[in-house]
Amino acid sequence: MPREFHSITVEAIVLKHADWGEADRILTLFTRQQGKIRALGKSVRKIRSRRAGHLEPFTHVTLQLAKSRDLPIITQAETIQAFAPLRESLVAIGHASYVIELLDKFTYEEGENLSLFTLLVKTFERLITPGLDAQLVLRFYEIRLLDYTGFRPELTHCIACGTTIQPEDQFFLPGSGGVLCPRCGRETDARGAIPITKDALKYLRHLQRSAFTEAMRAHPGPEHAREMERILQGYLTYVLERGLNVPKFIREVNRKMETEPAPPHDTPSPRGQ
Repeated sequence: MPREFHSITVEAIVLKHADWGEADRILTLFTRQQGKIRALGKSVRKIRSRRAGHLEPFTHVTLQLAKSRDLPIITQAETIQAFAPLRESLVAIGHASYVIELLDKFTYEEGENLSLFTLLVKTFERLITPGLDAQLVLRFYEIRLLDYTGFRPELTHCIACGTTIQPEDQFFLPGSGGVLCPRCGRETDARGAIPITKDALKYLRHLQRSAFTEAMRAHPGPEHAREMERILQGYLTYVLERGLNVPKFIREVNRKMETEPAPPHDTPSPRGQ
């Protein structure tokens, strides 16, 4: 972050924080003006701190930062949007945490990136919008994040022979960042290639070429939705050279919800009949 300023106002999303000393926190922020930065929130862990509520993860805030010898210090904080619904269930927390984990791992403290900041804010807004398919919102986010960070997957031509992909089942090779035609996908040197059905590929291509409103008109079934997730997770893991933590948490939450018995319905008392 530039060191010339004495005080600056930034718009930011709080990504995460870590305790520091007896009462402080170091916050990782993604800002409109400076990209990803870290800043110090002094005394924000004290009960009477007026800034603490504005500095929770997922919060969209305006911050006043003062220059210091090390990290800039947060002197004022005001919430623009709290995104409270993202904290109302484990599933919602998992989705928001996944968005942040991806952004954090794909970015460094390297300066302004307005496209990524806008994508982050819009994705949070979409995740709290009733009626939107959260899984499709996340797939759209992954596709756009890959575009903006220079890892756009090739989905229209075979990455081995260059032929145009036809409407048939194909293969996806994470290590090369794109699809393989059936012939190239069966070659012995294409180890690691993942089969992908023509319908799942069709939906991924639709997300890649469409604006959000048009992209949300897609209605993949559960099997194709899981297939899209598996393909993109494989590619993201390859690009990052490490696994992601939050998807495991989301799977555990979903598994628990599926296995827990539904709450019993209230049975009317015979006296009330």
